[in-house]
Amino acid sequence: MDAERRSAFRVEELSKVYQTGETEVHALRGLSIEVYDREMVVLLGPSGSGKSTLVNILGGLDHPTSGKVFFHDQELTAFNDKALTAFRRENVGFIFQFYNLMPSLTARENVALVTEIATDPMSAEEALELVGLKDRMDHFPAQLSGGEQQRVAVARAVAKRPGVLLCDEPTGALDSATGIQVLEALEKVNQELGTTTIIITHNAGIADMADRVISLADGQISHIEVHETRRPARELSW
Repeated sequence: MDAERRSAFRVEELSKVYQTGETEVHALRGLSIEVYDREMVVLLGPSGSGKSTLVNILGGLDHPTSGKVFFHDQELTAFNDKALTAFRRENVGFIFQFYNLMPSLTARENVALVTEIATDPMSAEEALELVGLKDRMDHFPAQLSGGEQQRVAVARAVAKRPGVLLCDEPTGALDSATGIQVLEALEKVNQELGTTTIIITHNAGIADMADRVISLADGQISHIEVHETRRPARELSW
C-alpha cells in the first residue's frame, strides 16, 4: 500500500500534553502514522486512548505539544490559526456523535449552509441523494429519525467535496441497524468520491469495513491490522 498510494496525512512523533492544574495528562505519546489518499481507516480504542486528540490535530482543531503533521506535504503544524481555518474549510469535513443540525432549517437548508461558503460544492440535493435522503430533503430535524439526522450531517460534511472526512463516533448515539445505514453512507462517500475517511470508534464491530484498523492505547499505537478486502457495511453487526 505504501508504494502505491500518495500520503494524505503523515504524522511524526506527535505528542499532546494537557495541563490540568498541577496535573499533566499525556493524550498522545510520540505517535507516528501515515494515512493514504482514498483510504478508509478506523481508529479503535477505549476512551482516553488518544483517538479524538489525534483526529482534532489532523483536522486543524487542536495543536500538538510537539511533533509534526503533514497534509499532502504541507506542514500543518507550522500553520497559524488563519491558515488552519482555511485548511479546514477547503479540505476537511467533520462528523461528530451529535448531529448539530439547525432545528429551524430543513435537511436541504442545513446542507446548503455549507455549500454557500465552499469553492466547488455539490448541490444540497445531490449530497442528500448520495446518503439516501432524496425523499426527506424538506423535512425538519424534528421530523427525522436519529439515523436520518446523522445522514444529513454526513451530507453536510461531504457537500463541499472535502478531501478528508473525519468522523468521531458517528454511530455512537445510534442502535446497530440505524448505525449501519450511516456507515453505508460513509462507505459510499469513500468509494464513489474517493474521500479519505477516518472513523473513530470504540466499537470493534465497525473495524471490518476499513482498509486498515489502527488501535490506540494510552496515546500510542498498539496494533495495526490491514484488510486485503473490506467487509460491506451492510454485513456488519454489533
